[in-house]
Amino acid sequence: MPEQPQPVKLLPHHGDVTQMVKQMGWEWVVEEECQTYLSGKAVVLPQAQADDLLEAASTLYQMMVEAVPDELPDDFLQKIGIPERLWRAVRHSWNDDRHWHLYGRFDFAQTPDGVKLLEFNADTATSVPETAVVQWASLAAAGKNENQQANGLYEALVEQFLTWKGLNPDLEPALLLIYLGGSKEDFTNCQVLAEAAHEAGFDTHICAADEMEVSMLGAERGIWAQTGAEQWRKFPFLFKLVPWELFAELEPELCTDVVDLQFSRNVVIANPAYSLIFQSKGFLAWLWQQFPYHPLLLQTDFQVFAGKAVAKPFFGREGQNIQVRELSEVASTTGDYGSQPQVYQAWAELPQDSQGYRYQAGVFWAGEGCAIGFRRERGIITNLSQFVAHVVE
Repeated sequence: MPEQPQPVKLLPHHGDVTQMVKQMGWEWVVEEECQTYLSGKAVVLPQAQADDLLEAASTLYQMMVEAVPDELPDDFLQKIGIPERLWRAVRHSWNDDRHWHLYGRFDFAQTPDGVKLLEFNADTATSVPETAVVQWASLAAAGKNENQQANGLYEALVEQFLTWKGLNPDLEPALLLIYLGGSKEDFTNCQVLAEAAHEAGFDTHICAADEMEVSMLGAERGIWAQTGAEQWRKFPFLFKLVPWELFAELEPELCTDVVDLQFSRNVVIANPAYSLIFQSKGFLAWLWQQFPYHPLLLQTDFQVFAGKAVAKPFFGREGQNIQVRELSEVASTTGDYGSQPQVYQAWAELPQDSQGYRYQAGVFWAGEGCAIGFRRERGIITNLSQFVAHVVE
């Protein structure tokens, strides 16, 4: 018998979210896309299920830390696909506690057998504005001020920035946030993070990655950005919404320079290079080997196995180049990651509503599991899938 999907309980959830966000003083969070993201529904989440999701994020992060082998041997880094150019940076950041993992987002399936890990967006997780701000505003816009959400993301980010600053008291608390130019979504994610960092005592500046300047010489050594007309500033803290593996591939010389600056304490970077270990889908197979049949895990392997499974590229993002396989391919998506090695993960049936939408829980980790948001789609979940707010009962 095929596994039956869990039913989803929904509430109508309408209202002028844009207006409400503006009233809260966060009008810059609302992109045009926000209105199409929101589904006009809210997932009703029993308190016990909300607790399970948040606890799963905290537990899995601890498991991941435990699963990383001492000394990060070459064969381990090779097996999970970490680019060799980054091995030095990964080892350095892993062994020096001043390099702090700020946040990431776990994607979970809620199944009849409990919460199951699909993947961990450890390096450059987005959906921060939707989760932290827009869905809070949606409660008020829908007249549900009395309702609760599992949503402490913003407060957790402030705490994480405070910790990062406290671990690096020798560095001036000036933070540069960079993103891939042309992406309004990434810029808005950086804005929310900058707001949390500012609350934690950082001076902040946001710019596109190609506007950042790197100097390797003398007193100028460090990372710089133009903050005003003919005004430049050096930033000892860097947050990059640019994937580590992409940085190494597209800008190898710049990446080498930035890693050298990290070694000489001219800059500390978040998310740190070691977050790439957790980002790799190869690590999901490694995790299964360390914790076989753990109730939070789906069978995941470097080789094809019997039964329905999903093939995922090691560093695929946004639902690209996913293949659902049974005896032959059932469904797939296209994208930029088709040439990468893959892992195979047992299929998990996502909860489903009466219209055939499937719901994937995104649970943010920022020191612990701290916030829940949902995406829904009739097929494979991608970055264009609708965002769905939730209420806890």
